Amino acid sequence: MPLQHLVEYFNDRLGREHHSSFRPFVLKDGKVSGLFGPIRIDSSFAPLRQALKPTVIAGYKAQISVAPNKTQHLYANEIETLLANNSVPATDFESIINFDRLSRTVHMLNYLTLSHLQGVLFLEVDPRHILGIKQDHGAYFEEVIAQCGLETKNIVIILTVYTQYARYYRELINGLDNYRRRDYQIALNFNYLAQESHAFDLIARISPNYVSLSARNLEDQVHDDTLLAKLQQLKTRVAAIGGQSILQQIDEKKSDLLARNSGFDLVEGGYYRAIAFDYLSHPKPDHYDFYNTLKNRTFNHTR
Repeated sequence: MPLQHLVEYFNDRLGREHHSSFRPFVLKDGKVSGLFGPIRIDSSFAPLRQALKPTVIAGYKAQISVAPNKTQHLYANEIETLLANNSVPATDFESIINFDRLSRTVHMLNYLTLSHLQGVLFLEVDPRHILGIKQDHGAYFEEVIAQCGLETKNIVIILTVYTQYARYYRELINGLDNYRRRDYQIALNFNYLAQESHAFDLIARISPNYVSLSARNLEDQVHDDTLLAKLQQLKTRVAAIGGQSILQQIDEKKSDLLARNSGFDLVEGGYYRAIAFDYLSHPKPDHYDFYNTLKNRTFNHTR
C-alpha cells in the first residue's frame, strides 16, 4: 500500500476511535509526522551494527524527535463538544498510551521509507504504557504492523529499567510476556551498571532477546579495574539465555574498544557515523590496545 494511503488509513482509524475529525498524521516531503497537542513528532533511525564488523547492520533503533506544532487545528464539532462540557479529560495513563501509540505508528510509517530495510526494528515502550494496558499488550500495534506489511517477529520492544518501577516488576514482566506471545522480541535497556545482581536477576526472569547498556554512563567507571570483567560477566549472562548484548551511545574510540574486548554483540552510536573506519584489516583489537588507551587516559589526568 502506498505511504499516502497508509497515512490516510491511520488518520481515519484514529478519527473513528476518538470520534474526531482531527487527522494527526501528516506526510510531507516523503516523511511522516504525528501531531499531538502542541508538539510535532518525527522519527530518526540509529543503525545497530555488529561489534566486530560495524559495516554490517543488524537492525535499527527508532528515536523520537519533538518540535513545536505551530498550527493547531480544532474543528467545529470539537469546539461544540468542549462548550457543552461533554468531554472527559484523559487520565495520565490514557495520555501516555495515546502518545506511545501515535509515536510508534509514526516510526513504523517512516521505517517503510528506508529503502534498505535490514534486520529488526527496535521500538521503546514507556513502562507506564505497559502498566496502563491490563491485557492483550501488543494487539493494537500488531494491526499497525500488519497494515505496513511487516511482522511482529521483526519488531523489538524495548523496556528501559528504572528503579522507581521496582515494585511493579511483576506487572511489567506480565506485559512483556503478552508481547512475546504475539511474537514480538524483547529488549531490556540499562542506563547504568551499578547493581549487577539486580540486573542479572531481571535478565534471568525475563530472558530478553537483547540487553543494552549505555556507554556514556561508563565513562565515570573508566578507572575501575573491574569494569571489563563486569561487562564480560554481563555478556556471559545474556549469552546464557540465548540473547545478544548491545553497547549503545558510543561516541569515542575507547567505548568501541570496550565493547569489542568485552565481547558485546552489537554497537550503536555517533562514533561510527563521525569517522571513516576500516575494521576489515583489523577485525579485533588486542587487549593491549584497550588497556593502553585506559592507561594513557589515566596518565593524562594525573599530569
